[in-house]
Amino acid sequence: MQKYLFKNIVVVNEGKIQTLDVLVNGNRIEKIAGQINEKGKVTEMDGTGKHLLPGVIDDQVHFREPGLTHKADIYTESKAAVAGGTTSFMEMPNTIPNTLTLDLLEDKYQLAKHHSLANYSFFMGVSNDNADEALRASSLKENIPGLKIFMGSSTGNMLVSNHSTLNRIFSETELLIATHCEDERIIQRNYQQLKSIRPNLEPGDHPLIRDAEACFESSLVAIQFAKKYDTRLHILHISTEKELQLFSNMLPLRDKKITAEVCVHHLHFTADDYAQLGYRIKCNPAIKSAENKKALWEALLDDRLDVIATDHAPHLLSEKEGPYEKAHAGLPLVQHSLSLMLHYHKQGFISLEKIAEKMSHAVAECFRIRDRGYIREGYYADLVVADLAKPATVAKENLLYKCGWSPLEGFRFPSGVTHTMVSGQMIYENGAFNESHKGERLLYNR
Repeated sequence: MQKYLFKNIVVVNEGKIQTLDVLVNGNRIEKIAGQINEKGKVTEMDGTGKHLLPGVIDDQVHFREPGLTHKADIYTESKAAVAGGTTSFMEMPNTIPNTLTLDLLEDKYQLAKHHSLANYSFFMGVSNDNADEALRASSLKENIPGLKIFMGSSTGNMLVSNHSTLNRIFSETELLIATHCEDERIIQRNYQQLKSIRPNLEPGDHPLIRDAEACFESSLVAIQFAKKYDTRLHILHISTEKELQLFSNMLPLRDKKITAEVCVHHLHFTADDYAQLGYRIKCNPAIKSAENKKALWEALLDDRLDVIATDHAPHLLSEKEGPYEKAHAGLPLVQHSLSLMLHYHKQGFISLEKIAEKMSHAVAECFRIRDRGYIREGYYADLVVADLAKPATVAKENLLYKCGWSPLEGFRFPSGVTHTMVSGQMIYENGAFNESHKGERLLYNR
């Protein structure tokens, strides 16, 4: 088995920053110590001046395969993920066809097995009329992250508005339920009111249509269902200050039954950015005013918000063009999520320890991922080397997304990822990829 030794590297893990040696043997971390002298065949890396973090686990991405591969696929987007330090992902069911049966779910796992450079996992989708099939997924509770419910706008048959279906799913499933929460009735009311005043809507109208009330009311309903049935609920991409009153930091994460995610674009952009970026930053839920961004940062740091993700959702630039009704919602972000958080570390917003916690440790705890998310002896070697003194500018020529663009183009990061190890294999090294190895399926302790 291949051995790899990181020497004299600054390890960021479990609330501590220490200069250590880390030995990887096969796909696992074998030893962590102040000094390791390994005999025999071993590949050494001098980590002097660099930081070693646990690989990022992104609990919400849209890699568009099957059915939408003109703009993204599992291979291209997992490659972009690995280049940015994301070693594992959980992908959403609104592909074509929607992932609403166990057979379609298994088809996606087979695609990833042969094409994903990162470790992979896929949510089972819920619709108004697939409750029986969704509940059958409980038999896979050690093998899938959970059920995904769109309690707001979506594509195809993915909007779940039937309360009898919601009652049944929340009361009977043994799986975690992840929700997209926006109230469709409020959205449509806001749209019609604004359209009657201004027929030609603009990008800046998006947060007025998908406003804080739409998010809050839908999140409240999801939480009421979860509390009624004692269901494990995870609400995705919280975007408003108002919603934060629904979440608590009174319990340790492992004991929480209701958890929440925040996405990097809601921590970075504000509604002021529509003037420059237009529909390029149109996404659901919408990027909102600056006071919401400030409140999200505060809630992230005091643990009302539990994990950081991307909701990576690529579209072609031609699909992002107006008018309002035709411009697709979603941003490609997975290549730069860790670099963006390292930028905010340099700005004094967040510590390195908190980045490791919210992007790796907490995701593993939230989903009960088996033997990942930490730099621990016996755990899978999902590791990222970051150089905090290596600036890089986002440009079209260094983007790996199939869609070929980023809302961060022109942004200069003060730090960057130099190496990414996935399940013990060095997949990314200073811009070069080793594609002879593929990622592994995530497993869950349930």
